[in-house]
Amino acid sequence: MSKKEKIGQIVSTKMNNTVVVEVEAHKAHPRYKKIICTSKKYKAHNEELDCVVGDQVKMVEHKPISKSKLWKVVEITKKAN
Repeated sequence: MSKKEKIGQIVSTKMNNTVVVEVEAHKAHPRYKKIICTSKKYKAHNEELDCVVGDQVKMVEHKPISKSKLWKVVEITKKAN
């Protein structure tokens, strides 16, 4: 079974070795067919400490590192301005 991958934007880097990544999802309403944008925040492990707020990152599912950290940052796809 392959690991899940998500792409999102970094919202916070205040914790040690941890970043908060916001992932947006677009899906159609089942009845009215309007596109609805939802977002969810994930805590991800960042070992290199090279991420800053505004970066777009790719993260992969990982074994639990702590109570709320289940993801690991793999690469930075787009740097912030």
